[in-house]
Amino acid sequence: MSAKEKVEGYMINLGLTFEEIDENSWIINDEANGLEQVAVICADPLLIIRVSVMDAPTERKEEFYEKLLTLNAADLVHGAYALENGKVMLVATLVLQTLDMEEFQATLDAIGLALAQHYTVLSAYRKEDKRS
Repeated sequence: MSAKEKVEGYMINLGLTFEEIDENSWIINDEANGLEQVAVICADPLLIIRVSVMDAPTERKEEFYEKLLTLNAADLVHGAYALENGKVMLVATLVLQTLDMEEFQATLDAIGLALAQHYTVLSAYRKEDKRS
């Protein structure tokens, strides 16, 4: 079984709503599981799962980055927050060769939970949410 077949099979078995965007990439849009615009990419030997969380704030950056690092250390079991081109990303990387459905599901569950629990905390740093 190819990596592509394995990953697609896992998404089908988990009942996720997804679409293939190219040969080895999919977007999960499954509101019921708290997963919207989650990219799943087979980049053998890795499976990369990533989602854009928000734009990085332009003010209070040091405080914001410290909060991201604290959340990485304290709350995230699978994945980590990262910065890319001015965006806050949540990224998890798994080894395709040893990947099983339980690990894949646990990673998606952790990402969905982090998005639900952390968004309010992180969005408070956005300029438009800042209270004067």
